[in-house]
Amino acid sequence: MACPVTGSVSVVEPADEAPVGAAADVEAEAQDFLRLFHTERNRPGLAERLAQVREEIALTGSYRHTREELVYGAKVAWRHSVRCVGRVRWAGLKVRDRRNVTTVRGIARELAAHLATGDNGGRIQSVMTVFAPDRPGVGPRARIWNDQLIRYCGHRRADGSVLGDPAQVAMTEAALRLGWRPPPVLGRFDLLPWVIETAAEDPTVVPVPRELVREVALSHPDHPWFADLMLRWHALPVISNMRMRIGGVDYSCAPFNGHYLGDEIGTRNMGDTARYDQLRVVATALGLDTSREDTLWREHAVLVINQAVLHSFRLAGVRVSDPHTESELFMKFCAQEERAGRPVFADWSWLNGSVGWAALHAVHHRYYDVRVPNPNLWQTDRAYDPEAAAELTLRERHDIARKQED
Repeated sequence: MACPVTGSVSVVEPADEAPVGAAADVEAEAQDFLRLFHTERNRPGLAERLAQVREEIALTGSYRHTREELVYGAKVAWRHSVRCVGRVRWAGLKVRDRRNVTTVRGIARELAAHLATGDNGGRIQSVMTVFAPDRPGVGPRARIWNDQLIRYCGHRRADGSVLGDPAQVAMTEAALRLGWRPPPVLGRFDLLPWVIETAAEDPTVVPVPRELVREVALSHPDHPWFADLMLRWHALPVISNMRMRIGGVDYSCAPFNGHYLGDEIGTRNMGDTARYDQLRVVATALGLDTSREDTLWREHAVLVINQAVLHSFRLAGVRVSDPHTESELFMKFCAQEERAGRPVFADWSWLNGSVGWAALHAVHHRYYDVRVPNPNLWQTDRAYDPEAAAELTLRERHDIARKQED
């Protein structure tokens, strides 16, 4: 899309996936991104850089971003992330360039450093760690199987029920197949290990450094019994299985975090029937009539759980946001983008919290540009799904490519 301030921005329709195209497509995306970078950062030398990149793409099928291009591209990828309500903070993203780290051991070390940096003593800061870019025509040079760096196990029991997080059953069983040994006494909040694979190493189980995982026990300011439910959640949401694309270059290993919106925990993680399913438990403790839907017991219960999350995180000194504040900040982001002459790309259905949604400012603004621009962050297939078990590992893919080159 042409823009008087930013120059060209590559966009795709909402139903499309981010392109993984031929060299000609890479060159076009590279040109768009480099014009964006040089214009927004007021950098000279665009013509020389474009000529250099064209030559590199002609020789290799891709090109290497400078550190400055990578950092700014990662920030713009967040700015363009159509499902994120917290984008007002995009320019403050801390980007850790770790493209030279290519081993399982080295990646695990950097993931631990990411946890410490992002946690920031409970004052959660937005961080992205970028590892080596994908190899054109072959695929990722590194991949983390976990969808987040901190997740709780889903232990499938003999009767078919699940102890822990049902959303993590497949990942838990994948770790077990790779030789991971669970705790001798299973619980609802056992930490999942990482599974990391690279172009030279098969999928490897790595324990998460327990001392780097901050957790918050949930209590309620008005209901002392809530603490007896023994619920808790981790402080740092680090997304680890999305593919970032900047100017035609894919980074399939680029974990990143912001901080939690309270209802991500209270409504989704604790309330959903396919997760910890606590609505009926809380409603019963509140003495609500759960035999009929017109009592709105679910709404009452989910509000109490969300109150507990916000109260507990703030009591623990851990950064968390409520949906009303984030909605107001998103409207500030919209105003900033419009002043900069940029369209506001957004998926309206993802921008509104589930608690008090009718009163949120973002609900009443539906003028967003629904196309998806690049740079951006894209969902990927889950490596641990049973259907993916027959696929080649990254090492096998890269071995085949090396043999073909020989």
